[in-house]
Amino acid sequence: MTATRRPAVSRRPRPSSVFKLPSVRLSIGVLVVVAFMAIFGQAVAPQDPLNQDVSALLQGPSLHHLLGTDYLGRDVLSRLMAGSRLQVLSVLEAVGIGLVLGTIPGVAAVFLGRWFDFIANRIVDGLMTLPSIIFAVSVTAAIGNGLAQAMLPIGILLAPVFFRVTRAATLQYSQAQYVEAAQLLGASQSRIIRTHVWRKVLPTIAVTTAGAAAAAMLAVSFLTFLGIGVHPPAPSWGGVLASDLNFLSQDPWAPFVPGLLIAITVGALNALADAIRDRTSGVAVLNEVPLIDLDEKDVYDDRRSVV
Repeated sequence: MTATRRPAVSRRPRPSSVFKLPSVRLSIGVLVVVAFMAIFGQAVAPQDPLNQDVSALLQGPSLHHLLGTDYLGRDVLSRLMAGSRLQVLSVLEAVGIGLVLGTIPGVAAVFLGRWFDFIANRIVDGLMTLPSIIFAVSVTAAIGNGLAQAMLPIGILLAPVFFRVTRAATLQYSQAQYVEAAQLLGASQSRIIRTHVWRKVLPTIAVTTAGAAAAAMLAVSFLTFLGIGVHPPAPSWGGVLASDLNFLSQDPWAPFVPGLLIAITVGALNALADAIRDRTSGVAVLNEVPLIDLDEKDVYDDRRSVV
């Protein structure tokens, strides 16, 4: 008697890793350099970023000053390296505030009923109408001129982005068949969120976080360019960019280096967000492809993994 042969099991193809993309590797390299400057920049700076040399005002690049000096004779490279910590910490603060205030209500709006969803959406709609810079200036004027205070309104204005993205992704996965099966089998909402929804939403949140970090980087640079949140002579990227604007006729290339540093960092964050979004969207498409020719063991394993 010939034994019956089990049908072949079809498997979904696994998407290639996002870290294999040249743009992602380049972006990570840029961000690693920025992180290194944020951690060790002030310690490894070639000169004291606050030291003034009246004999070397508005000098161009040289062996002693690799990126030249500003209108007070301070070394530009040292000021950029020392200001990286304040720049990065401010971005992390703003993104962290937006992440907490946006993702938690975004998930809760799907599972806590229509009234909570309605109220949360109206609050988000109201926040999205506020002009970001004017709101940040108003808050810092009310609670104090510091970069930590300035990042509070920026983080609040980033929360609607996290809320809308998280709510849309949660709503999509909460209607999946395996979630309905878990509900029928008696799984609690907290278990459903932890096991079946949250890990699916995380890639979307990662994309939003990278994009929000780029927006926060621009906001920090713009505020410090205006002199908001930073007390002179503390160095910052926006402050270095603004320091020589009155001396463009003597030193026209001076704003190029800090502006290029800001542009490269923001571009690296946006490129990383685009790459993660492309890869995660590919995974989402693969997850929608139905599996065929599964044997009984695979079906049994799938039923066991529902809850």
